[in-house]
This record gives sequence, structure tokens and C-alpha cells, in this order.
Amino acid sequence: MKIGIIGSGFVGSATAFALAWRGVAREIVLADINKEKAMAEALDISHALPFAAYCHVHAGDYADLEGADVIIITAGVNQKPGETRENLLARNQAVFKQITAQIIQYAADAIILIATNPVDVMTAYVIKESKLSPLRVFGTGTILDTARFRTLLAQHLHLAPQSVHAHVLGEHGDSEVLIWSSAKVGTMSVDEFAKMIGNPLTVEAKNHIDDNVRNAAYHIIEGKGATYYGIAGGITRICEAIKNDENVILNVTSLQESIGSVKNVCLSLPTIINRNGIRQVLYPPISENERKLLIRSAEKIKSLLPE
Repeated sequence: MKIGIIGSGFVGSATAFALAWRGVAREIVLADINKEKAMAEALDISHALPFAAYCHVHAGDYADLEGADVIIITAGVNQKPGETRENLLARNQAVFKQITAQIIQYAADAIILIATNPVDVMTAYVIKESKLSPLRVFGTGTILDTARFRTLLAQHLHLAPQSVHAHVLGEHGDSEVLIWSSAKVGTMSVDEFAKMIGNPLTVEAKNHIDDNVRNAAYHIIEGKGATYYGIAGGITRICEAIKNDENVILNVTSLQESIGSVKNVCLSLPTIINRNGIRQVLYPPISENERKLLIRSAEKIKSLLPE
């Protein structure tokens, strides 16, 4: 599998390392306006690979993306401490216009995966600019938020995160919706299981989890300047699903015809991913309050979309 990564900053380089280390790709091309940075990252990653799976990691230009199965866009300006994801919009649109044109020229057959924030809006922008099938252009969305939700629930329940089934839908941002109504452990609701083990999910406990899921990025950025390991893991999981034609369900952001009265908006829902990109989007049963919050999230994203 050949993967191109546009942007060799924190997210791009961490993603390249994760993809190479897990053996997802046979070739990874790092393309960046700072060519020396891309070359240095590729060289550093290459030196780790004798201890892992074989992968040819190298820096390149847009022309070197030809033949790529997946193009991952991580380029863009970084989110500053205290800055919301939507504040990044105007600064990133100009960058993406040029990137999209180059992808269409050299790798129009690739699946395009967007990780740059605000990811829901940037995904919509790439779909519009590229005129490619929205089944092959999607964003990382709430895959990381969902992982954070499951991790925090697992800690409360003293379980492995892989045994907790819970979702975060909507915007990858402040209006995201934690779906408590269908959160489960095996066949039991998380509320039932928590009571059974003597550690109930009180209002305070749920609020604590909600806050730490919703504001995790801000806490991490304040502490170390950027988030990158978590999202690199999420991107790698998506690429594995594409490579192995898994038909696995992951929460990614893609174009939805309607969410309530909101038309043509990109947001995250459970989505079946395989070698062709998106096979199908699922609309899970949620509570009435969660439905209202999801529509509100869609309205927020729609308000940020460029005309």
C-alpha cells in the first residue's frame, strides 16, 4: 500500500511513524513545503524500521504521490493555545486550495483522508474543490473523541477500552455529542455495569468524563503545544481498514445529505470503511435530547462552511 502524507509536522510525522511501524504501508511519501523537514522526518523514521516492518519512507513532491492508494492531509497552521478549531478556518482554506489542486493533478484516484482542523469544514471544502466522490473523501472526525470517551469510561469501569462500545458523533469540536444512551459493555448498558461493580456513573462522573473528552485537546495543547499521538493512531486504524478491506465501523466525518433540517453538512456518524473508502453511513438510534444536540452540532458546522 502506498500512502502519501501532505504535511510533516507533528501529526504528519507521528502518523508516518505509526503507519510504518505497524506495517500498514510499503511506501510512505512525506510532502511538505519545508522539504528539509520532510527529509529529516523520513530519515529519522527509516532508522527505526530495522526494528519493525519494512517500509520505504521518503520525502517527495506532489508528483511523487502518483499511484498512492491513500492521501492523508495533515498540513495547515497549528492550533494555538486557547484557539478554537473554527478559528483556524480562514488560515487553512488558502493552504487547502493549493493542496487539493495538486492532488487532483497527480493522485485523483486515491482516497483522501483529511486530518487538519477544523476537520469537518475542511473535509467539506476538499469535497467541493476536488469534485471527487464524497465516498472517497472524508475526515478523521470524531474517531479520536470516541477513543477518548471509551478510554475514560473504561477507566471508570476498570475495563480495557476495547471492551467499551460508545460513540461521539457530530462535530470534532465543542458541539460534539457523547452518546450515553447506547453506550454498552458487552450486552449491558454502561450504567447497569457501573452499578453492578459498585461504581455508578453519577451525574458528576458523567460530567467529568464529558469535560475530559470535550476539552482534551485544549488540555494537551496547553501542556505540550500540540496533539499528535492519538490522532496518528486513529489515522493508522482507518488506513488499516482500507488496506485490509475490513468493512469496519469507525466514526469519521463525511458528507451527509441531511441532519434534521440541515442539508449537505460534513459531520461524524458510525461509518463502514473498506478498500473503496466509505461503504455506508449508519444512523444509530439515539435519545431525543441527543438528536437535538446532533442537529445543533450540524447547524454550527454548517454556519462555518464557506459560501
